Amino acid sequence: MQTVAQILQGKGGSVWTIRPDSNVFDALSVMADKGVGAIVVTDDGGLCGILSERDYARKVILFDRSSHETTVSEIMTSKVLVVSPETSVDECMALMTDKRIRHLPVLDGDELVGLVSIGDIVRAVISEQKFMIEELERYITG
Repeated sequence: MQTVAQILQGKGGSVWTIRPDSNVFDALSVMADKGVGAIVVTDDGGLCGILSERDYARKVILFDRSSHETTVSEIMTSKVLVVSPETSVDECMALMTDKRIRHLPVLDGDELVGLVSIGDIVRAVISEQKFMIEELERYITG
């Protein structure tokens, strides 16, 4: 069973962060530049929220707010579900499915060490299933 730590080893531990007092436009610019769908919100190094494209669509666009005048703290998700490096891929998949979320910050103690997306989790599940199929085929064919 693969863990979050193994996923982070494969993809790297880069996590893009932004401060809660930044404006939404700046957050979106970083997300677009880095090709990510969410950015972790930190204040003095501590996790205080997450901002996703979904937050933007539902809390800025739908209410005709200005991305330049709205702060990240006004629209971020502040009740963030997190996982540890030891969390299994299956646990992440269950959590993401149950809570209908696409990103999970990874904390090792209080330290932010990564971010896993639903895409990362799906790739890991497919990889595990492919390995299992290959092993079963080897067993059957002798």
